Amino acid sequence: MEIQEVALVVDAKGLACPMPVFRAKKGLQSVAVGQVVEVLCTDPGSVADFRAFANATGHELLLSEQSGEVYRFLLRRTK
Repeated sequence: MEIQEVALVVDAKGLACPMPVFRAKKGLQSVAVGQVVEVLCTDPGSVADFRAFANATGHELLLSEQSGEVYRFLLRRTK
């Protein structure tokens, strides 16, 4: 799968649930349909949170990975 260029980076490091998801939602609302938002956070619960967020909203979760204490997510706005 080819991943588009990231249109917006949301830095939610240091924030606890549900703030990373709220920041991601706001970021997705600020980009055009089809664009990709990168979210960086440090909350271990964010892995399940972003999976659930994508399922509930219909936005596409392109990537979920961890590097050290930082979790990185790529979300494509679908609507």
